[in-house]
Amino acid sequence: MTMLLVAAGGSLGAIARYLVDFWVVSRGISRVPLGTVVVNVSGSFALGLLVGVLGTTGGPDWILTLVGTGFLAAYTTFSTWMFEAARLVQRGAWSAALVHLSATVVLGVAFAGAGLWLGSAIVLQ
Repeated sequence: MTMLLVAAGGSLGAIARYLVDFWVVSRGISRVPLGTVVVNVSGSFALGLLVGVLGTTGGPDWILTLVGTGFLAAYTTFSTWMFEAARLVQRGAWSAALVHLSATVVLGVAFAGAGLWLGSAIVLQ
């Protein structure tokens, strides 16, 4: 059953990642691969929120398996983030690569923490 939950969540997460990235990139608003930043930061927030809620309520493990291990693991991506940074460096866009890498780390940690805090706060009210 666990494998089915991961597979179901993962397939939906991969589709969601593609759609969000496509939508952001189609706006053409940045030299930095902003789609991946948006995906990774929003996924960090969502995982923090999920763990905050489930950690406080002691919710069922299957939700964390489906949404956390399945959906959000497929939704966010480390390999694409690194590839896009390497491609920027290869093109000589060192400053854009640095912004891309550092913004994702700083915002990812901040949003994961915010989600964790919010998830716990919602349940405790």
